[in-house]
Amino acid sequence: MIEVGVGGTGRDEGRPELARARRRLGLSQDAMAEALWVSPTTWSRWERGRQEIRPVYRARMAQVFGVDPAEVERWIEGGQPVDTEAWLVPDFSDLSLAATVEAAGRLWRCDVDPDRRRVLAALPFVPAALGGWLAEWSYGAPVTSRAYQGSGPAVGLSDVRRIIEAREAFGQMDHRFGAGMIRPAVVDYLHSTVAPMLRGRYDDEVGAALMTAAAGMTLQAGWTAFDLGRHGQAQHYFGQALTLAKAGDDPLTGAWVLTTMTVQSIYLEQPAWAVRLARAAVDSARRAQAPPRVMAELLSREAWATALQVSMSDTADRHGARRVERLLAEVERLHTQGTTDRDPTWVAWFESTEPVAEAGICWSLIGEHSRGVACAEAVLREYDERRTRSAQLSRVSAAEAYLGLGELERAVDSARAAVPMARSLTSPRLVGRIRRFAGRLDPYGTTVQVREFRSFLDAELAR
Repeated sequence: MIEVGVGGTGRDEGRPELARARRRLGLSQDAMAEALWVSPTTWSRWERGRQEIRPVYRARMAQVFGVDPAEVERWIEGGQPVDTEAWLVPDFSDLSLAATVEAAGRLWRCDVDPDRRRVLAALPFVPAALGGWLAEWSYGAPVTSRAYQGSGPAVGLSDVRRIIEAREAFGQMDHRFGAGMIRPAVVDYLHSTVAPMLRGRYDDEVGAALMTAAAGMTLQAGWTAFDLGRHGQAQHYFGQALTLAKAGDDPLTGAWVLTTMTVQSIYLEQPAWAVRLARAAVDSARRAQAPPRVMAELLSREAWATALQVSMSDTADRHGARRVERLLAEVERLHTQGTTDRDPTWVAWFESTEPVAEAGICWSLIGEHSRGVACAEAVLREYDERRTRSAQLSRVSAAEAYLGLGELERAVDSARAAVPMARSLTSPRLVGRIRRFAGRLDPYGTTVQVREFRSFLDAELAR
């Protein structure tokens, strides 16, 4: 098991900056060794200065840490200390309220600083960090009290409600216009409004609600980073949102964070991690006796992660395909039960179009392309201007399903319809989906339809 934040300080004398950089990334020595494809013994010797580090591994370190190779050389050969504050992945080894408040403020502070923001945006996604987060989320003891007497202002429930309302407004703008439009405002709101509240004065009731609201806004910032293709930065924010949910002892918000992390792992084609994250989200929600609409959303993501695992398997996975079918049937059953007064605000987005859209992706992944087309086309008739990006993503899903059926012309037409909006939306994720589809057209590259589509795509995106 990965032990996040446990470094063994007695062994750090040889190359202290190398050890410090690892801990800032939130990884144990074993996890760091795994990321670099070396043995834990080798990494330990490197940190202690007992073994030379070959150039190929120095280059790999620069990639994993997301820094300039010159900085890696300074860690290894000595020199002035390197400021690694901007690389901090939340450390679950200290779940105290004070540590959580400090870590959140530090992350947001780094993201509004132009120099540190660039480092943060360039960080790589590190799958090895997820294991420790999952273990501590599931089994770590929560704080005993959320009351706080800091240097900031007095905070009440009305202040918390304003954070929630702001997040909802940002979310609506994100879905309509794309992440690039709103991300600077979200991060500034966290730094200038939420951080002073976290450092303020509040009782246990307000503190619990404040941690939950801060988790939601932090998750929104992570989601916008994800939509912009900054996956290491998004991972930082998702991890911080999870620590805030833990501090607030809010399993439903934690499940929301975990299911969002599932979507990122799916996009990055990490099916094993996606399934683990999805199941952790479902387990958290079940322990909290979540209402039907929440369970429907979480099980839909588990179906999606499982379907990806099936599609990437080297052999036919009939058991996995049957599990996807059972999960989708359960999603439909739960979703039709409707809403309750216990529904959290974030689940309101998972209305009638979303389970159908995600089901369509699942069906296509397990080879049921006709059902995938039917789902995608059905939701396209229902989308309105609030879900502009979702509509274009569904057009791409339909295109992929048509291609699976061998209907090249309809596949190209569906993808082509998404291109004009992809040009106007500030969503590199949508552009990436379209380009991935264009790459799948290689076997048909000599056809007139494909040549024209690719020329059209390049011309539109160049504008």
